This record gives sequence, C-alpha cells and structure tokens, in this order.
Amino acid sequence: MRDLNSQSQPQSSILLEWYDQHARSLPWRISPADRAAGVWPDPYRIWLSEVMLQQTTVAAVKDYFHRFTSRWPTVADLAAAPDADVMAEWAGLGYYARARNLLKCARVVAQDYGGIFPNTYDGLIALPGIGPYTAAAISAIAFDRQATVLDGNVERVMARLYDIHVPLPTSKPQLKEKAAALTPAERPGDHAQAVMDLGATICTPRNPACGICPWRTPCAARAARTATELPKKTPKKPKPTRIGIVYLARSAAGDWLLEQRPDKGLLGGMLGWPGSDWTDSPDSPAPAPPFEADWQLLNAEVRHTFTHFHLILRVMLAELPAEFAAEENQRVIARHDFKPTDLPTVMRKAFDLWKGC
Repeated sequence: MRDLNSQSQPQSSILLEWYDQHARSLPWRISPADRAAGVWPDPYRIWLSEVMLQQTTVAAVKDYFHRFTSRWPTVADLAAAPDADVMAEWAGLGYYARARNLLKCARVVAQDYGGIFPNTYDGLIALPGIGPYTAAAISAIAFDRQATVLDGNVERVMARLYDIHVPLPTSKPQLKEKAAALTPAERPGDHAQAVMDLGATICTPRNPACGICPWRTPCAARAARTATELPKKTPKKPKPTRIGIVYLARSAAGDWLLEQRPDKGLLGGMLGWPGSDWTDSPDSPAPAPPFEADWQLLNAEVRHTFTHFHLILRVMLAELPAEFAAEENQRVIARHDFKPTDLPTVMRKAFDLWKGC
C-alpha cells in the first residue's frame, strides 16, 4: 500500500484507503468491502439513522435503531404504526418533533412513492422533516450521489485541515465549500462516511490523534499547532431557567393519570404528567391541577436541560379518584399497562423521584 501522506494536498483517495481499513461498524452501514462487492445500503435504514442522529450521539442511537428496525423493518411498516407506539419507542431520545416528522415522512413515502425513497437531493428535501443536511447525507450514503455532507465531525476536520479560524456558525459556508471541493465523483458516499469517521475517531474535539491521521501531512492546523483550538465557536448566551409544576396522580389500584401534550412545541404529542405552563418568571407558576384534591408537594425537584433552557419542575402528589372521568387529552393508564420507559426523560425523572420518596 502506498504512503498515505505522500501528497501535500488532501486527497479523497488517501482518505478512502484509510476508510477501507478503519471504517466504523455501524448497524445501518454497509461496509466498504460489501459496497465494493455491489451491496447497496437500505435507504430506509440510512434515513432512520440520520433522523435519529440529529443532535444525538451514535452510542445513544444504536439501541433505539435496533428496536425500531426490529419492530418496523420497512418504511411501510413504520407508516402503518400507531402514533402512540412510535412516540413511546422514541421516548428518551429527545427532540420529539423528529418522531412526529418521522411518521409524516414514512407515510408520504409509503403512500405517494410506493414505499421507495426518492434517490436525489431535490426529491429527498421535499419530504417532511428532511432538511439540507439529511437530504445530502441520504443521497450520498444511500444512493452514492456527489452531495456534500456537513455535520459536526466534518466541520471540525475541514476547519483543521485548512486552519480556518472564523467561528461557527459564520464559517459554515466556507467549511462546506472546502468539503465540496474534496468530494469525489467516485465513491462519494464512502467519502462522506470516511470524513465523518475521521472526525469521530481521530480528529476528535479533544486530543486529536494527529500522528496517525491519513491527512496529517496536508493539515494546515497541525503545521500551525492550532488543531486543538479549532473549530472556533461564537460564544453561546447563557440558558435561562424556567419553572413549572407536574402532578402525579395514582389510584389505590395503581392506575396513573397521564396527559397527551399538544402536537406542537416541546415534547409534542408525547404522554406525560399533567402540569402547569413553564414560566421564566422567578415567581411560582400558576397552579394547574388536573382535579381538586389534597395535593402534596414532594420534597425534591426535577431538573432537566433542553437545548435552549434549563427546567425546574416541582412535583405534586395526590390519589386519583377511582371513578375519575378523564378529559379528551387525558388517559388513565392501568397499572399493568404503565411503562415508565414510554415517558420522555423529563417526565420519567418525576416518576423516579416519586418512586424514591
């Protein structure tokens, strides 16, 4: 094999040689050897993985991916699934608008495209919930199109490779231009995954392993000794803290009262505990109990962090009346049907506090 660092300019062929030996084994991925033998990735599995991986790590996604593909092995199976089942399986993965868009997209593909995903960027980006990054990733990885895939790993590799000090997100167009210039006409899907693997395993955020990087010779940041400083990012504003109340009501028989949240907004469409609005005001939020009772304050608080704010929830407890008449957005879940794992993480934290009290 030739010296991977014999060139002064970064070359896709050098990176692909490295990828052929060191590609990560991922449940949705076709290995370089299988791809060379003519095996194509399943667009459904690539799409599902890319949606799950938005704002989420590979380690966190793997178990969810296995459960989804075992339960719904095709896009038609997913499209036919009840909303509540899909939302329950998604619970804990976060960013719940993704789950709603997942169902919308699956149903459009199943009903309007005969269960076959479009194989072009333009066709993919027209589907619900698919933005520029996801359309590029699917078209490159699933269909071997010459699309430029720019995720956090690729941004970091490009910023270091060209020693770009303009902070993110301002530098995104420049980083994408650099990535596009390196994307080859041959094996563009493998190239996209190779750059992502390089960022995930060698060109890592801290302590990059520059000594074994296939692009170490042409890397401008390595030469300038600035790799660990890059990519630079515009400082984020401090997150505000919001306060709310959740109401946990359990009957003498062990049944629980849950409430389906509105489709739009955080945790949209998910089942959770009835509760108040979440307010930025330092004053207590207005109480909003689901029924009149002797509600008792639990001597512990739920603390959770979303993308844009911190949340503190006070937990109120009461007994659910045996003959309680649930409203349209409420559900009384029998003890043997109640699964804490179906709850969003923030709601499960409230249950865990109750369980430990």
